Amino acid sequence: MRYLLFALGLWLPLSLQAAEKLNVVTSFSILADLTREVGGDHIDLINLVDADADAHLYEPSPDDAKALLRADLIIANGLGFEPWLERVLASSEPSGKRINASAGVVPLMLNEDGERVPDPHAWQSLTNAEIYVRNIAKALGELDPAHRDVYDERRDAYLTRLHALLKKADAQIASLPPSQRKVVTSHDAFGYLGQAWQLEFIAPQGLSTHDEPSAADVASLIRQIRSEGVRAVFVENIRDPRLIEQIADEAGATVGGTLYSDALASEGPASTYLGMFEHNLDTLMAALKP
Repeated sequence: MRYLLFALGLWLPLSLQAAEKLNVVTSFSILADLTREVGGDHIDLINLVDADADAHLYEPSPDDAKALLRADLIIANGLGFEPWLERVLASSEPSGKRINASAGVVPLMLNEDGERVPDPHAWQSLTNAEIYVRNIAKALGELDPAHRDVYDERRDAYLTRLHALLKKADAQIASLPPSQRKVVTSHDAFGYLGQAWQLEFIAPQGLSTHDEPSAADVASLIRQIRSEGVRAVFVENIRDPRLIEQIADEAGATVGGTLYSDALASEGPASTYLGMFEHNLDTLMAALKP
């Protein structure tokens, strides 16, 4: 317990004078936004991987390790998304509570380098995002029961907005004919979005952005785009757009815009999770609708 020195020269528990804020650390920008929405002014939040940054390629700093040691709560995605975080936690052994926001999600299992691995990009489903929000609110309420009602109220208000966006997405994507539901992106980050609305996402890279695709992979994708009449390809905010622009040019497809996969935007409408999802939805519909 922390203490506060008063003018009378007495040390008193700080909790007797003012409620301490929880020190919370999130692994990347999407989790940071969801946590701010639930925690509000009752938490002090530090986020590790910034907006527009690639969490797959992140190298933690000494300051990150210090923040983790001070944390009351560490919120990770899980599903193998942050191997760098696992290494830091193993070496520093912080005393704070750690949760995976994806706990309870039924993961998509994909073949990656000859192994069956979970797709970590579960936040690309609004239904999964609700699980994330509920997990975050539960963890905050357990660590700070004095404000549990506040966290629950903020959770419910946020989920009302999320459900409204889900209803909009259902209505818009239902209008797409089956022949116009194929999408090309930089890496395989939209499987849960595809599963939710029967969209087929094709990518030259796998679940991670670590390994660049081979020339043969790119040539095969170009042939597939041509033969299947894919109308548009999309760049991602965390990736260099040149490869996708090259693929689009050689395949005779159109670059349909930027999608946000593993990070929020630094500014603008896509700088929040719901804003990001709505931007992706509108961008996809503008390129794919009849």
